[in-house]
Amino acid sequence: MNGPLLKVQSLRTEFTGAKRLVAVKNVSLDLYPGEIHGLVGESGSGKTVFVKSLIRILPPNGRITLGQIFWQGEDLTQVTEARMREVRGKEISMIFQNPQASLNPVRTVGAHLSSLIRYHHGVSKSTAVSTALELLQKVQIADPERVMGLYPFECSGGMCQRVLIAMALSSRPALLIADEPTTSLDVTIQAEIIRLILKLKDEYGMSVLFVSHDLGIVGSICDRVSVMYQGEIVETDTSDQLFRSPTHSYTKKLIESSVSFHPAEVPLKPLTTRQFPF
Repeated sequence: MNGPLLKVQSLRTEFTGAKRLVAVKNVSLDLYPGEIHGLVGESGSGKTVFVKSLIRILPPNGRITLGQIFWQGEDLTQVTEARMREVRGKEISMIFQNPQASLNPVRTVGAHLSSLIRYHHGVSKSTAVSTALELLQKVQIADPERVMGLYPFECSGGMCQRVLIAMALSSRPALLIADEPTTSLDVTIQAEIIRLILKLKDEYGMSVLFVSHDLGIVGSICDRVSVMYQGEIVETDTSDQLFRSPTHSYTKKLIESSVSFHPAEVPLKPLTTRQFPF
């Protein structure tokens, strides 16, 4: 495939309630096969709403009101919910920023994995269990037989995130969306999870849309980066070029405010909304 694997054009997502809120405004983004594409911005900039829009898992009061989402040439804004259930997990998988909250507390790790495998592949229960064990080994969980019988509250945050990665990879998706997958983890576990995602990305030949507010991580692993501000993508460039020579005023201020790009003796410059009149 020479063109984009995922092509988003002029996407607009709104929420209704006491008043109308436009959370994603006219966003366009191309993601290519084998690419790691970073999406950065402050908390509340619209990153999570955007990626949830891609696989249509918005809450009941949210809806896409404009734009197109071309997935391997097919516009996902126009397909049925039955087709979207095929896309989610099987073709596009997503891991979330709060791993323990993303798992059902009354189901074991084994139940989570085996039921998902049976749903997507239609295999027997015993085959699903053996596949689940293989996946837990692949995401480097020690003693997978024991972990299969654990509930999410019995697992650490890092272990839960590995379980989510195993679930996301159970159908060998072409695209993995990682929505701030290391936010709730300590620094050592963060590094392990990042290395695991990179290893599996190469092994499975996936593309990755990596959502984060950690510019240091994004700058070190992503091929290209898009910067989001108040629901809009204000700049997209290669990782090296964007962090070396940002062109948009918000990108410049975002980098200036990041610990990752400043030695200890250089004072940080905090962001304020008054700096950006648009």
